[in-house]
Amino acid sequence: MAHFLEVEGLQKYFPIGKNLLGRPKQVVKAVEQVSFAAERGKTLGIVGESGCGKSTTARLLMDLISPDAGRITLDGETYGKGRDRKPIRELRKRMQMVFQDSYASLNARLTIEESIAFGPKIHGVSESAARAKARDLLDRVGLAPDNFIRRYPHELSGGQRQRVNIARALAIDPEIVILDEAVSALDKSVQAQVLNLLADLKADYGLTYLFISHDLNVVQYVSDTVIVMYLGQVVESGPAHSLYANPAHPYTAALLSALPALHPEDRKTHAPLEGDPPNPISPPSGCRFHPRCPYAEAVCGEKMPPLTDLGAGRHVACHMRIEGSGYSEPRPLAAPTATPTTP
Repeated sequence: MAHFLEVEGLQKYFPIGKNLLGRPKQVVKAVEQVSFAAERGKTLGIVGESGCGKSTTARLLMDLISPDAGRITLDGETYGKGRDRKPIRELRKRMQMVFQDSYASLNARLTIEESIAFGPKIHGVSESAARAKARDLLDRVGLAPDNFIRRYPHELSGGQRQRVNIARALAIDPEIVILDEAVSALDKSVQAQVLNLLADLKADYGLTYLFISHDLNVVQYVSDTVIVMYLGQVVESGPAHSLYANPAHPYTAALLSALPALHPEDRKTHAPLEGDPPNPISPPSGCRFHPRCPYAEAVCGEKMPPLTDLGAGRHVACHMRIEGSGYSEPRPLAAPTATPTTP
């Protein structure tokens, strides 16, 4: 069964310095062989520590950064480098992005109406129709058009600016919206309002979301499926409810155990994950998580585990979960013992 969005082998290395021959001395392996899929009308959450490649992956999908390799298939049409593929930049009308910094995302010299109408006008919509659409979208995101069309970004609060950015993303009728830490800079009360707005817009417009965040509680609340990234690679993916209830990868388990406890008696007495991520310029051999993994064995430092299908939509890249990997005592993923609670 074909997925609505499929990303295969996405890769991006950033060169650092040059030698006498003009070749890079070193490269930062920011994104390496990242693959995942998303279904139409669903939300795919992407989580991981800072520097794991989440935002770089989003920018590669939008062609804000040109990928070194990879293929993107959207609703049967393939994009990427190659004669048989469309340029990734053609995805921009079908895929839009909302950034974390709501102020920097807007042109300080344009009014709110002009910012939202700009995209439709670039795509051939008349001036009057584009301005009418801007007013309609402002109303749809909860901002009274008569009060906001002539304002400038510096006259709005952070939550209001993010609503404008959402309206601007919807102005050219995309099928997918990438939300890169779109609510992380907002107060919790405003954050909840924006999340509810996103849920309403998703239902009304039939949108598919890629929701990038470091806030695991928010990701659990909004996502249907989740992928976990570590040092530029996908280490686990699966339905949100089962992944949160029963993580398969030790890194995922460590992230979830770091969530704040709701009861004083459940306070953590030791750090669930120690040490910093390795240097992406010279990542460890084998599994990139093995220097920090409490279950690591010799095979973990020798061979990179493939992203393996565990069934029921679950995938993991961990020798401990893969039969015949060379791990001394493979541990198949057990059935979840409890149903996760909604935050």
